[in-house]
Amino acid sequence: MKLKVFTPDGTSSREEDFAGLPTFEGDKGLQAVKEVIVAINANKRLGTHSTKTRGEVRGGGKKPWRQKGTGRARAGSIRSPLWVGGGVVFGPKPRDYSKKINAKVKALAFSRALFDRASAGEIDVIERFEVPNAKTKEINLVIGRIAPAGKVLVVDDTFSPEAARATRNLNRVSTQEASKLNTLDLAQYKKIIVSTKALEKIISRLSGGNS
Repeated sequence: MKLKVFTPDGTSSREEDFAGLPTFEGDKGLQAVKEVIVAINANKRLGTHSTKTRGEVRGGGKKPWRQKGTGRARAGSIRSPLWVGGGVVFGPKPRDYSKKINAKVKALAFSRALFDRASAGEIDVIERFEVPNAKTKEINLVIGRIAPAGKVLVVDDTFSPEAARATRNLNRVSTQEASKLNTLDLAQYKKIIVSTKALEKIISRLSGGNS
């Protein structure tokens, strides 16, 4: 599969063929992509939300007023779910949202997502990321030449402290190391810019099935 390869300053580009990238036909792998993205988002949930039932709310043991003769509706407890400050009916309780996805499904989803983005022309390669002066303005200029608008994910083998500092103030730009790249990362950005070293590592991951 051919991808556009940019020079480190982003001013010029060429097309290069990368033989290790996956190819698919039809809908194979699309269901796996959905399952993995749902699992990733579910595994991020803390599940610490909690509400109290009427039995757990403090107070309310005494009947607010007598049953008859007041002209008001009958009430047995100020902690009834009908009262402000009362218990909650069927409210959330702490729970585990995590989902397990086996390695083969993860690998299939990662490969399919990578194929879809690459075949759509939404993945570009940069020879290497160079931030000589660790300036946000400079890295923003380079990224702007490759991807003028939209959310951008920059992927490298490893990021130097200088590169991390240069990109963290750019709201539309996120960074990810190639070894940690996942299916959700591939799906949620308008443009993905990958260094040649990072792409080599990604292709190596594909051959090893560790996605």
